[in-house]
Amino acid sequence: MGCFSCFDGGNKEQRKEEERLASAEARAKAAEAAQKRQEQFEQSAAGRAARAQMQAAAKQSANSNNGEPVLKVFVTNMLN
Repeated sequence: MGCFSCFDGGNKEQRKEEERLASAEARAKAAEAAQKRQEQFEQSAAGRAARAQMQAAAKQSANSNNGEPVLKVFVTNMLN
């Protein structure tokens, strides 16, 4: 049987192509399932709460700094 292994080139290429197609199909199905889970999460109470929390955090971070330094240091004269 070992003598005829060199004649299996066509089958090997066909097998590689089938595996490549199966892999692409599996990735597409996984992406579709992930998209469906994301949509379900966004419609759930937890998804709405997470979105509201992210919007509140973004609003707070946009309004909190106003161009001033985050850490202010006050120096007082202690010799008086």
